[in-house]
Amino acid sequence: MADKTLTRMDLAEAVHKEVGLSRNDSADLVESVLRHISDALVRGETVKISSFGTFSVREKAARVGRNPKTGEEVPIHPRRVLTFRSSHLMKDRVAAGNKG
Repeated sequence: MADKTLTRMDLAEAVHKEVGLSRNDSADLVESVLRHISDALVRGETVKISSFGTFSVREKAARVGRNPKTGEEVPIHPRRVLTFRSSHLMKDRVAAGNKG
């Protein structure tokens, strides 16, 4: 596994180099895109990025869980969870990177 983590600033720097926008404009663009994605997910919309994957929000029902240490039953409240499903192209690209 790589120790490197891709950050917002890394994305902004990539936009700066590829597109030629100023660093501030590149950072604003990245922030704007991420804000649009998160706002759509908060509204319960699905976000599909072609050749990358699909982000969606799932509603999980209330259920009874169990503390594995004590066996005590604990109620788990209903909640919304974020899910990501990668595209086949992304899966294939990641798998090909493992072969090298």
